[in-house]
Amino acid sequence: MRMVCVLSLLLPWSERAFGEVFSDGVRPAQEAQSGPASDPLPSFAPAAPNAPEVIARDEQGRITVRATRITEPLVLDGKLDDPVYSRVKSVSDFIQQEPDEGAPETEKTEAWIFFDDRNLYVSLRCWDSHLERMMANEMRRDHPNIRQDENFSLVLDTYYDRRSGYYFATNPLGAVRDQAIGDEGRNNNLDWNTVWDVKASMDERGWALEMVIPFKSMRYNRVGPQVWSFNLRRTVKWKNETSSLAPLQRARGGRGLFIFSEAATLVGVEIPGSNRNLEVKPYGLSSLTTDRTAEQPFSNHPDADFGFDAKYGLTSGLIGDFTFNTDFAQVEEDQQEVNLTRFSLLFPEKREFFLEGQAIFAFGGGSPGGGGDGLAPIPFFSRRIGLTEEGQDPIRVGGRVAGRAGPFQIGALDIQTRGVADNPLIQATNFSVLRVRRDIFTRGDIGIIGTHRSTSLTEGARSNSLFGADANFAFFQNLNLNASYLTSRTSLEQGGTTGGDHSSYRGNLEYGGDRYGLVLEHIFAGKGFQPELGFLKREAFRRNFLEGRFSPRPRSIDWVRRFVWQGNFDRITDPGGRLETRMVQGLFRTEFENSDQVEVEYTNTFEFLPKEFEIAKDVVLPVGEYGFQDVKLTYTLGAQRTVPGKVSYQKGSFWSGDRDAVTFDGRIQVGSKFSLEPRLSLNWVDLPEGDFNTRLFGARANVTFSPRMALSGYVQYNSKSDSLSSSLRFRWEYQPGSDLFVVYSEGRGGFSEDPLLTNRTLALKFTRLFRF
Repeated sequence: MRMVCVLSLLLPWSERAFGEVFSDGVRPAQEAQSGPASDPLPSFAPAAPNAPEVIARDEQGRITVRATRITEPLVLDGKLDDPVYSRVKSVSDFIQQEPDEGAPETEKTEAWIFFDDRNLYVSLRCWDSHLERMMANEMRRDHPNIRQDENFSLVLDTYYDRRSGYYFATNPLGAVRDQAIGDEGRNNNLDWNTVWDVKASMDERGWALEMVIPFKSMRYNRVGPQVWSFNLRRTVKWKNETSSLAPLQRARGGRGLFIFSEAATLVGVEIPGSNRNLEVKPYGLSSLTTDRTAEQPFSNHPDADFGFDAKYGLTSGLIGDFTFNTDFAQVEEDQQEVNLTRFSLLFPEKREFFLEGQAIFAFGGGSPGGGGDGLAPIPFFSRRIGLTEEGQDPIRVGGRVAGRAGPFQIGALDIQTRGVADNPLIQATNFSVLRVRRDIFTRGDIGIIGTHRSTSLTEGARSNSLFGADANFAFFQNLNLNASYLTSRTSLEQGGTTGGDHSSYRGNLEYGGDRYGLVLEHIFAGKGFQPELGFLKREAFRRNFLEGRFSPRPRSIDWVRRFVWQGNFDRITDPGGRLETRMVQGLFRTEFENSDQVEVEYTNTFEFLPKEFEIAKDVVLPVGEYGFQDVKLTYTLGAQRTVPGKVSYQKGSFWSGDRDAVTFDGRIQVGSKFSLEPRLSLNWVDLPEGDFNTRLFGARANVTFSPRMALSGYVQYNSKSDSLSSSLRFRWEYQPGSDLFVVYSEGRGGFSEDPLLTNRTLALKFTRLFRF
């Protein structure tokens, strides 16, 4: 009943939501639709010869573009038929990054940049000589497959710090993809979303788009006249060609777009008034839950709740966030993985409250959001808040300040959870974090971090704290240096602290040229080092790592773009110097002009087990030394294939026996609205301690009604846990920033015998963004 009342209050707002969110600063076409237009795009007259120039290139090739003020908002329909296009010259002459670095683009691109008192507008005309070869399939919001279509990307460095910014991308179907850029692309936040819109259309000349980004959706140093770094990139996928306004180095691949120190400069934009805006985003939630694994099992338990998030612009660059009764019912469950190692897997953060400003909390050149498998300690990992091995710990209230003040990046967070009354393992806990970074030199920074949690994960301990300092530098074009030091303190209930060396430190050097690459790394973590608000994949170790790469581009073989030879040596000991892991790897990869790839990898491994390891049910490896080796063959099918994806076969010795493994991830596209994504991982393991097989099957079906409305279903079976999980998720972003979610999830165990229901949830969630 409470949910019905919430919906009745919020739904009428959606009828006029678009104009409100964009502050009445855009005129959407009444019948504008994404995707192929039923009629050809209207012709537009080229700008008059005496129209003022909007782009300048100096003797060093540096580019400056002047944005043009407009008095009437654009009609956002992707057709480029507003009168302003005949009065303002376009920006063109893009330069190739791939395949022929520095050469002019082979398919012409024209761009326009406008602004008014509320919004920034970017328009593009993408000419194409072979329309029948154009690839345009993906409409799902934020999906990485947008990059596998013909696509366009815009990056903006609104602080003009040459380090961080925003990324906006689309394709001929008007798909929506955005992310926050951190540390020149090393710490991008792919799950960050903001309010903006785009419309695209196709005709006999190619495709075109119109993009609108409200000034309130970005952060910057001050109001008034602006100077920003920016770049524009276009991918002609059927040619596997990438070009950009400001040239990008081929060696940097996709990350080259985020190197703002080599980007163009945008001038002319003026932002009026104060930017101390206020955003409030309430939610209403109704759910039915079944849990037959609980201490007191229950079925179809009804519940309803509400809460809200709020943002306030303390300055134009610093944002204050507040959350009350936070809920994450709309977040998809993590995809399961087969883990045959003795170390934990790391899954990325996807909860909205923790996403803005995430890169500020990055430490020592690492990532704060998870998603990697490196051994570098992460001092702050936000999934430690509210998510425990015993279950969810509801967030009662929390606040955060994040952003930039001059040369400083500042991140501060304090959150209080409620705990679970009938579960003593989930206690109410206070979490606090402070992170400060100071820019030095052109592309470097130094910083400190401190974390504290009021309840410790260590038995017999009361609380846990951590302090650290780091320095990160980028020199020349492709050289990066990182150094960091951390120390932790775990206070015992009876007084004092835990024993052992509480410190950890890391040094890293990376050179990433196109033809040559080199990585050197040293990491140490003491026996007493415990980052309980962070993530530590491996405890008490010392690591030395070396990697080298040689990747020539043969001119005599037309169908090969690049060969890659790569080798690495990894040596890990305990703090006392005893060898625990040694790994030697060699790799050869061929990258074809059509975007297919084939790769062969050889791995030789030594492992010492200091204690017994249960690798599978009733299969226990004893303490001892193990040496094994294998070969892995992988073929990647490019986006131009009917079924793009990746298939691999692995064979060799494994611990005390042998293993064969097969993996496949693919995609079957039916038009632009339906796709099926199967995945499987099979392992056949033969050990003296016992034989076992693992099977992981999964499939995702997607129905995309529009770039902002989609239905997806996912089923996955994991034989190692003998579980079957499934989910169905409907998302409608009925206005930018506001959503309706309907989520159904179910888990079953004992699937090999009698698949018994273990848990089930049906949730309805409604959010509404108000901007003041």
